[in-house]
Amino acid sequence: MAEYDFPADLRDAQLRLHQTRVAYAALCRQLPWSVEPAPGWEGDKQLHSDRVSGMPASPGYTEHQRREEERLRSLLLELSITVSTHPHWDALRGPDLVQARMALKQTATEPTSDTD
Repeated sequence: MAEYDFPADLRDAQLRLHQTRVAYAALCRQLPWSVEPAPGWEGDKQLHSDRVSGMPASPGYTEHQRREEERLRSLLLELSITVSTHPHWDALRGPDLVQARMALKQTATEPTSDTD
C-alpha cells in the first residue's frame, strides 16, 4: 500500500472519530434496551430448541445516559463530516481516493511514533 502524508488535522480528526466510536459502542453496551421505561416480556419457546425469547423490564435511560448518548452521537456525526469532507481528499480520485481513505483509518488507530 502506498505511503500517504496526511495533514495533522485530518489525522487528529480520524483518531478522535475512532476513539469516539469506541466510547459510543461501550456506552451502548451498558444502556438499557429501551430509552423509555418499558415492561419486560417473554415469548414462546423456539421451535426445535430450548430457547425462550424475551427481555427483562427496562428502567429506561437516566438523564445522564441520555445526555451522554446524545453528546457522543453528535460528536460522531460532526467528526465523520470533518473527515469525509476534508480538503485533502479533493486532490485524489478513483481507487487512489479509496486506498488513501482506508490507509487513514489504519494509521489513525496505530500509536504515533512522535515524542513530546
